[in-house]
Amino acid sequence: MRVNDPQGQTWRVTRRWVPWRPRRRNLSPDLMLEGEDPIGFLFFLVLGLVLLPLLSLVVFLAVELVLLVVLLPVVVVLRIAFGHQWWIEARQGFRPHWEVQAGTWRESGEQIRQVAASIGRGDPPLRNLGKDENEVGSGED
Repeated sequence: MRVNDPQGQTWRVTRRWVPWRPRRRNLSPDLMLEGEDPIGFLFFLVLGLVLLPLLSLVVFLAVELVLLVVLLPVVVVLRIAFGHQWWIEARQGFRPHWEVQAGTWRESGEQIRQVAASIGRGDPPLRNLGKDENEVGSGED
């Protein structure tokens, strides 16, 4: 469920569908590509040597995505059928902010609605994932 807080920031409050938290990967580096001279040729040669490992990484990620697509229906059916506990998480934008074990499908749905309403009122849950940029070096031990 997507909700905006009073400051206009978008939050997402959802169930986590797999037992692990998927990681976001950024594969688009910002490159300044200019020139058609010998230095440019060397740059593109080195870039080609660097892109070869990146290509293997992309293949690895594609295999991981295929496995996720194949396993996700099985995991969901097993969780629903055997009553496994669901985790819900709140993300500020796409950055993980908070998570908690929420119980059954119905209980987790109710808790998602409660957390989303709380965020909409300007009362987000306390961060229990990652670090806030403002907290680094706060001096609290």
